[in-house]
Amino acid sequence: MALLSIKNLTKNFGGLCANSNISMEIDDGELVGLIGPNGAGKTTLFNMLTGVYEPSEGTIDFVRDGKEVRLNGKKPYVVTALGLARTFQNIRLFQNLSVIDNVKIAMNKDVKCGVVASILRFPMFFKEEERIEKEALELLDILHLADKKDELACNLPYGEQRRLEIARALATRPKLLFLDEPAAGMNPQETAELTQLIRRIKDEFHISVLLIEHDMSLVMNLCERIYVLDYGKCIASGTPAEIQTNKRVIEAYLGEEV
Repeated sequence: MALLSIKNLTKNFGGLCANSNISMEIDDGELVGLIGPNGAGKTTLFNMLTGVYEPSEGTIDFVRDGKEVRLNGKKPYVVTALGLARTFQNIRLFQNLSVIDNVKIAMNKDVKCGVVASILRFPMFFKEEERIEKEALELLDILHLADKKDELACNLPYGEQRRLEIARALATRPKLLFLDEPAAGMNPQETAELTQLIRRIKDEFHISVLLIEHDMSLVMNLCERIYVLDYGKCIASGTPAEIQTNKRVIEAYLGEEV
């Protein structure tokens, strides 16, 4: 049973069909790429998978604790609680909060003390605060941001803001992580470091990753399988080697063979 199973997923905006009959699967522990030209419908697909949009047709099923859960119609916070987290194409950090507070706020769903315990400062409150602080620092250390923990998010360089968004997503303890163009705006050195970081995250956190990316060196070096979208439809899927030699993909996206 696949961790995530998508069948005949379609999204219409009035007379515009942004995604049409998309079917795909992601297995436990797998690192999968999603590529295609601008406007192919990649982010729209992410928005359906994470509850931002409700599909017009089709189904999204996710395996949680050995049981299949239908995600159609579920709100983003419910989807997150089930074990799916994401980053965004346009960075959406809490810019005026500190780096560590950006991570800690993502841990809210796992807090074990209630409102009364927090207001009255019961011992449980301080214990939970200590646990959250410790776990947030561990995440920041993995993402090489521990030394920036007290800085405002808005003051971080672009590449570090990207990494902070990944740290915040990981703070929700996902089983499946969606990365929407994580290398956008990065220089070659930052992209190479990000490639290693994503691989490390998958292995250390034992999670699956689905990423949208235009940097083909990152996609081909990192992903085990790749799906290709064009005009809202899935036109190909396979290993990096298969995608690189697929004539339809070359024509639609990678460029004509020389």
